[in-house]
Amino acid sequence: MKASICVRQILWSVVLCAAISTSLVAHAATSTMEQIKQTKQFRIGVAPGDPWYFKDPMTGQWTGVGVMMGQQIAKDLGAQLVTVETTYGNAVAGLQANQMDAMFVLDATDERKKALDFPANPMLWYKQGVLIRPGVNASTWDALNNSNVHLGVSLGTATDRDLTKRLPNAHIERFANTDEAVAAFMAGRIDGIAFYHPALVIAYSHIHKGTVVVPTPVVALPTSAGIRKESDPAFKDFLNKEFAKYYNDGTVQRMYADYLKTKGIDPSTVPTVMEKDAK
Repeated sequence: MKASICVRQILWSVVLCAAISTSLVAHAATSTMEQIKQTKQFRIGVAPGDPWYFKDPMTGQWTGVGVMMGQQIAKDLGAQLVTVETTYGNAVAGLQANQMDAMFVLDATDERKKALDFPANPMLWYKQGVLIRPGVNASTWDALNNSNVHLGVSLGTATDRDLTKRLPNAHIERFANTDEAVAAFMAGRIDGIAFYHPALVIAYSHIHKGTVVVPTPVVALPTSAGIRKESDPAFKDFLNKEFAKYYNDGTVQRMYADYLKTKGIDPSTVPTVMEKDAK
């Protein structure tokens, strides 16, 4: 009797494992586009990073330019938008594990390209900028490249690496994060903060001190969306066309402008997210 029960248990375990394996294989074989059509859900990764993603501490709702783009693309897909909380550090693994379908404003670095795919067309552009105190000429990088200028950067960032080479005569002070740099700027210990301009615009909305400037020549970086690598190009091709459409017709810039207004910022006073429309 006991032997019979053991045999049945073993057989049941084998059947169960086979069913799970079959399900996983079938799930993995389903392309992103097919999966969205089947589930009627479009899942995007969201991580703290205003103005792209911002979680309201009172309501728990996510907003931001990335969410606005997600809503538009979900509508075009005939699907419901689902936000999946992650971090920029975990986004690659989350996409590979099929926890989300895309993450917007995820830069296509050489390292990320080894693990993920990216549409060729940019979603938007951001520029190397400075939040500078009154009286400091920041119209050009050459004007900032002098020993009287003290700029704060976040240690180890692309901005840190770029300005170390670009401004050898300026004093570059490095901070653990942007918040520390903002605190130093508020205290008058540095003349300005250098980073990509959308983050500086949000910093300005909190402190209302200084001016956001994009020095010339403009240093611009395109950003797109990270997606899973897969043999079916349907989803990548779809996003590529969507990005081209919404970039070229000005929708992306309008999303950015509308979001800035919710922060009390006049979008006409700050640089755009268009490559050739720097202010």
